[in-house]
Amino acid sequence: MNRKIKMGMVGGGQGAFIGDVHRRAARLNGDIELVAGVFGTDAAKSRQCGQQLFLDPARVYPTFQDMVAGEQKRPTGDKIDFVAIVTPNRMHYPIAKAFLEGGFHVLCEKPISMSSEQALDLKATLVKSGKLFALMHNYTGYPMVKQARQMVADGALGKIRKINVEYSLGWLAAPNAGKQAAWRVTPSEAGISGCMADIGTHAQNLIHYVTGLDIASLNADLATFVPGRALDDDGSVLLRFSNGARGVIFASEVSTGEENNFVLKIYGDKAALEWRQESPENLVIRSNDAPMQVYRRGWAGACPAAQKACHLPAGHPEGFLEAFANIYRAFADAIIASQNGDLNPVGDFPGIDDGISEMRFLEALVKSSADTSKWVTM
Repeated sequence: MNRKIKMGMVGGGQGAFIGDVHRRAARLNGDIELVAGVFGTDAAKSRQCGQQLFLDPARVYPTFQDMVAGEQKRPTGDKIDFVAIVTPNRMHYPIAKAFLEGGFHVLCEKPISMSSEQALDLKATLVKSGKLFALMHNYTGYPMVKQARQMVADGALGKIRKINVEYSLGWLAAPNAGKQAAWRVTPSEAGISGCMADIGTHAQNLIHYVTGLDIASLNADLATFVPGRALDDDGSVLLRFSNGARGVIFASEVSTGEENNFVLKIYGDKAALEWRQESPENLVIRSNDAPMQVYRRGWAGACPAAQKACHLPAGHPEGFLEAFANIYRAFADAIIASQNGDLNPVGDFPGIDDGISEMRFLEALVKSSADTSKWVTM
């Protein structure tokens, strides 16, 4: 393919933090260009956003349905190749379904839907469409997360026994945390969970990505500390994994003073590893019979996946945007492969099954938190 991949976007208008992150990340590798979109439910503000992004006014559509129909009419090579969905949770499923049925690849923010039933239906739609689907769990895009995954697969930690994950934020500690906070704790917009849908799913996904282990059962305790909220803003979950390992997820958006404290710790019978999002260049390895080792991004001995995910030489810090960009890069590579005749392109990005798994996770923990018997089989 001798052109850039054409991207559309639904959501991410004025004041939307994550939409701007997606646009910046998509541009970073130089192979994707944003050409169309619906940037909110207010048509006037959406048009204004399109002007600021220098888009053709004819391709800034009033609704996502209009965008599907409008892009279908454009000639091959000019229409969008895929859409990025960056709306509140309730719109992920209908928009993704519409674009897949319209013949377009889809990249969607998490969580994938409002229920596991919707997620399963979306998978059936995806299979029927023959298109590609990526779920934006950006933390899987960090080089040292990929290195951690390879070390676990190589047996460097031995048999996994314990997995602890903390994701602490403080931005919802006050009752009025702004527009971006409001929809995340509103059931009609966010779904059955607030904090755990927003950040707990990142923890669940990262555990599976790095270890390959599935959660067999869980014991959840969700809390809503700020009066007036209908959904959780804090949660703790005990985990039992398919291999017999145990684990804990602690996620909170009311941990006053915390910024983006996402920490993964994995303990095996030989060694342990630790990765922190606030210092993502480092991967720490510990054992009982050797000094602590700190592996750095850019290390010449890193696995191929970690090396490919690096944009700059060692000592030039990379982080959040680059991790997003690595998901976009992997998805773009898969789109190119499909257009070149690959009937089953494989890419290093979360997909539809990850989306189904996270919805089952959310449903199980909400059920568990309300059930005095506690342990709920997934």
